[in-house]
Amino acid sequence: MLYAYRSQSGRLARLVPEADLKETVWIDLYRPQAEQIARVEALGVAVPTLEEMEEIEISSRLYREDGIDYMTVVLPGLAPDGARVLAPITFIVCDKRLITVRHHVPRPFETFPERAGRGPLDRSDAGGTFLGLADEIIARFADILEEIGRALDALSEQVFSDESGQEAQALRGALKTIGQVGDRVGRVRLGLLTMERALSFYDQTVKARPGSKALCEAIAALQRDIAALGVHADFVYSRISLVDDATLGMISLDQNATVRIFSIVAVLFMPPTLVASIYGMNFRVMPELASPWGYPAALGLMVVSAAATYLFFRWRKWL
Repeated sequence: MLYAYRSQSGRLARLVPEADLKETVWIDLYRPQAEQIARVEALGVAVPTLEEMEEIEISSRLYREDGIDYMTVVLPGLAPDGARVLAPITFIVCDKRLITVRHHVPRPFETFPERAGRGPLDRSDAGGTFLGLADEIIARFADILEEIGRALDALSEQVFSDESGQEAQALRGALKTIGQVGDRVGRVRLGLLTMERALSFYDQTVKARPGSKALCEAIAALQRDIAALGVHADFVYSRISLVDDATLGMISLDQNATVRIFSIVAVLFMPPTLVASIYGMNFRVMPELASPWGYPAALGLMVVSAAATYLFFRWRKWL
């Protein structure tokens, strides 16, 4: 799909699909078809394929060609089937317009057109539009880290609660949630890293232009935001590690309690088993076997030995 926007009173106005692309300030290509790619390439821009966007070399992700900047970053978003994915997005910054190429749906691409124009940057050119979209992406990263923080608060309350006898199933569910949260933080951290590289690359291009002070200041502010979010992400990682260790410890304690019960039962039955084993021997001379009180005496000895073992464990405070 092709979404085209033009600048109107400092805001972004969406154009009809058949509109002339020369009037646009932002062209957003989402899973583009061959016809849509041809329309954009008619403007003198090479649209990279998904395979080219997935190249991991820095030289393939950040480069300048024919006066046009190509920057590929990795951002979290939703796949067409609704699954959370981490996929590449290419920003193509020309003199007059910004072109984005993506194959998944990061939320900032849906919210930015409505919020564009509220910041100090001019959205009528490609640089201001790119930095405005970058600001929206970074703000989304901050929102995700806040969501993760609230999820960790709930997990901490569940794991560190004073309620005894937490079900092992609930703890295993908490452990699964911790893994999912950790994966989200990792995706945010990678997204911040690639955005930082893209902004650093674009900063070198902007500095070579006259009258780019406002853009340079905006880039520096975004880089400071990324650095602050990186510290926040590291803090969240430490919290995840703490809750993860605590959950594993609770599961271990629950398993130890179960093993302890079986151990106690085994120890209590050891003396009666010894008595039964003695009287189960097939010796010819065993006077108790011929006595009428032999069977009750053996049963009584079993009971007394088990009771004595139990009382000894209670006296040593092992129970």
